[in-house]
Amino acid sequence: MIDLRLPLAVLASRMPWQEIEAWVAQVFSHKGRAGVAMPDLDLFGEQVQRAAVSSNAARPRVPLRIMIALLYLKHAFNDSDEGVVARWADTPRWQFFSGCAYYEDRQPRDGTTLVKFRQLLGEEGVEELLAQTINVAV
Repeated sequence: MIDLRLPLAVLASRMPWQEIEAWVAQVFSHKGRAGVAMPDLDLFGEQVQRAAVSSNAARPRVPLRIMIALLYLKHAFNDSDEGVVARWADTPRWQFFSGCAYYEDRQPRDGTTLVKFRQLLGEEGVEELLAQTINVAV
């Protein structure tokens, strides 16, 4: 369904996706929470109380490769966050670039997810991702 000689398909095959995903996963790694000693003592010594853990009952995560690809496509095609997410659902080549094996007629998330992803990466993180894709493209 996709011509593998198209520039985006060639770029998808040459990108070091595992290295990029590992780097982004390291940025997003969950930090462990240490216990905090309570000041009052009981018969058994100080009580250690763990920090409150937030619930994991939320939407499932979008795969990192899709989020990285959406960020690249946004910059490559000079599109808005909402526009690139909407266009992704209609473009099989973009989905192939994002690592999808089959065409999906749905958006991966809304545009705010891409905004939050970009904010979590920070300006240096976004520049690093784009520099890696440019280096591969050259």
